Amino acid sequence: MAANSLSVARTFTGLIRRAGAQSQLAAASRARGGAGLPVGTVPAPTAELDESEELIWDDGSPCPEPCLDSVAPMVGKYEGLAMLSAGLGFFAFVGFLAKWNDKASTIPWTPREYPYDNLRVELGGEP
Repeated sequence: MAANSLSVARTFTGLIRRAGAQSQLAAASRARGGAGLPVGTVPAPTAELDESEELIWDDGSPCPEPCLDSVAPMVGKYEGLAMLSAGLGFFAFVGFLAKWNDKASTIPWTPREYPYDNLRVELGGEP
């Protein structure tokens, strides 16, 4: 019975040592890895935020980005309409060419080829 309790005590001691080693490893990797961005963090705000602050994506990097893309000021309304029309017109033109060049749709089945010169004499042709 004493040998059994001794083996249980050794097992628990080993578990405790392994848990301690894992926590030391985790602490060392956090300290060596920095546990954050390489440029540091932005300090927490001390005053009330402005209304426009919700439009900026600040992930703690030194260069916060706007949440919304600013494409609208670069492309005008009519210029965007012209680009859309040109793109749709191009695809309509390619579709028209494919339909115009499709010979298989005019004959839904392949024509049969009969022997003896396609049965020319049998169908009333000259011998």
